[in-house]
Amino acid sequence: MIQTVQKWYEESFGEDYLLIYRHRNREHAEGEVQNMLQWLKLPQQSHILDLCCGTGRHALTFADANYRVTGVDLSSVLLQVARMSDPNQRITWIEGDMRALPDDARFTEGFDAVVNLFTSFGYFEEDSEQMKVLRQIRRALKPHGRFVIDLMNASYVAEHLVPFSQRVEQGVVISEMRQIEEGFVVKKIVIQELNRPPRRYTERVKLYTAEALAAMLNEAGLVLDSVYGSYDGQVYDPRLSSRMIMTGHKK
Repeated sequence: MIQTVQKWYEESFGEDYLLIYRHRNREHAEGEVQNMLQWLKLPQQSHILDLCCGTGRHALTFADANYRVTGVDLSSVLLQVARMSDPNQRITWIEGDMRALPDDARFTEGFDAVVNLFTSFGYFEEDSEQMKVLRQIRRALKPHGRFVIDLMNASYVAEHLVPFSQRVEQGVVISEMRQIEEGFVVKKIVIQELNRPPRRYTERVKLYTAEALAAMLNEAGLVLDSVYGSYDGQVYDPRLSSRMIMTGHKK
């Protein structure tokens, strides 16, 4: 019997992810969404797709600002948290792969904007797989619809990478080891909890330069308008910016 080996992104976004990244909260999301709305320039009630929405902190904040929102994520665990945070069912939550969005009409020119946030791009080994994501974004957008894709800045990561860190969250020791391997930033995570065996995860994300990603966007039928170095709207600097936030529109 052939066993299928799980990819890292099929294993990592579970209960332990909620512990590892508990510092990412709604308060941070509120400021980020306000800045994105200035970039997107969308009238209220526009329809936004949060692609790789996780626990929904940005999706919920968009809904609070009077936008219609759909959130898509591969993780049933994170989506369960999102649904619990949305008791009035304002948002449509869908479990799915960002490379193959549902075939129904909503995902064919159904959205005024698509956002893909906090390094939810670059998960796959081959550029051809990342291109599938960009083409799905294009397909989902209405004519001239807009997008935001937020990634780590490759040059900044290479220069400021912290090889090892350790912290304690709710009595649990979290150790994180980071290195760059063949153009990917790889983070190995070990979680140690009293009277339990260690739990281990790996995160592996492709690093792209602004020029490389701009070329991929163009190939996918998307136009790059601006690149920001932070959610404060700082101009992107290849050496100094920690983020590379790309905004643009469908051709």
